[in-house]
Amino acid sequence: MSEFKKPNVGFWVISIIAFVWNLMGVLNYIAQAYMTEDMKVLLPQGQREYIENVPAWATAAFAIAVFAGLIGCLSLLFRKKTAKIALLISLLGVIVQMSHGFISGIENAYGPGGIAMPIMIIGLSIFLVWYSRFVDTKGWLS
Repeated sequence: MSEFKKPNVGFWVISIIAFVWNLMGVLNYIAQAYMTEDMKVLLPQGQREYIENVPAWATAAFAIAVFAGLIGCLSLLFRKKTAKIALLISLLGVIVQMSHGFISGIENAYGPGGIAMPIMIIGLSIFLVWYSRFVDTKGWLS
């Protein structure tokens, strides 16, 4: 039987921050997916038009990205190897979702943040896939 090692404080800090980040992603998805017409009217016209024209496949990828990310980070907190596959699925969802944003000119609706935020999300998703594999090699996941 292999030894199950105790993770350091950095593991817990990263895992908790990643969990909160993905929880915010889930809340963002729910807010966008269930946005009423009254809420959409309050948005700037460019953002409203962008949201109204997101195809179903991009919305599905958004859901997969955030829910798999949340499950992956929860798995990290419980120190389970399932974190690796859940975070990989999340990354794939992020790539599909963000490809729509880049192709459809999200920066026209959201300005420079329309490019900066997706790049940051992709980077964090890549980091979490790498990190889950890294902590597994340290023996911190079972």
